[in-house]
Amino acid sequence: QVQLVESGGGLVQAGGSLRLSCAASGRTPSTYSAAWFRQAPGKEREFVAAISWSGGSTYYADSVKGRFTISRDNAKNTVYLQMNSLKPEDTAVYYCAADPRVLHTIVVNSPNAYLYWGQGTQVTVSS
Repeated sequence: QVQLVESGGGLVQAGGSLRLSCAASGRTPSTYSAAWFRQAPGKEREFVAAISWSGGSTYYADSVKGRFTISRDNAKNTVYLQMNSLKPEDTAVYYCAADPRVLHTIVVNSPNAYLYWGQGTQVTVSS
C-alpha cells in the first residue's frame, strides 16, 4: 500500500503564492512518476503538472505554465508544486498522483494513468 499525503493548501489573495507538498510513504515503488491534478466544484478533475522520476522531464497545463513549478526530492519521497501569481480560477482541491511507470510511457494529463492518489488539499484564491 502506498500513501500520498498533500499539505500546504490554504487561503491566499490573488497574486500570492503557495507551495504544496506531497509526501509518499508505505510500499513506495523504487521509481515513480508524479503529477498534480485539481478539481473545482462542479468540474472534472484536470491536469496541472507532471514530473519524471529524475525530475528531468516536466509537463504543465497551459493554464499554469509560467506560474507553477513542479519539483521533487526523492530522498524525502516528496513532490512539490510551487504556485505563484495565483488567480481566483486556480481555486480547487489539489490532488497528488503517482504511478510506477516511466513518465513518457503514460498519458501524463489523464487521471486514469495514475495508480496512487492522495486525499487532496484545498486551495482558495480570493479576488
